Amino acid sequence: MLQRAREERLRDLGGLMLEMYRRDTFREDLLADRCNELLGLDARLHELDEMLAAARHRTPAGRCLCGAPLPWSSHFCPNCGRPAGSQPVLACPECEHPLPADARFCANCGAVAATEDEAAEAEAAEPEPAAAAADGSDDGAS
Repeated sequence: MLQRAREERLRDLGGLMLEMYRRDTFREDLLADRCNELLGLDARLHELDEMLAAARHRTPAGRCLCGAPLPWSSHFCPNCGRPAGSQPVLACPECEHPLPADARFCANCGAVAATEDEAAEAEAAEPEPAAAAADGSDDGAS
């Protein structure tokens, strides 16, 4: 059923592109939305394929260091909150979709993913409230 929906959306995307070409009017936002829908369906189909393969081979679900079973495709342990995979997972700043720590862009919305270095630099660039208040009181006294 998901495969059929994916095929229909892919066909519709092709028709949409053809009509935009005929009319010489391209709407990138509409194309991006349709492509994101397709990418979401592709990700879900891939996830289902992995689950079916694991069920066929009787691959047991993973276990966290705390001993709790990890549900399929989970990013964090439901018991203790530790990351479930070997790679750290972050959230997209725009849509909060889970991302690998080394991702440069979000696969869900296309937003630029902030790295840990960029986040640390942004925090360092912000002035401390105590320092800002001291600067304001010195200007008023002069």
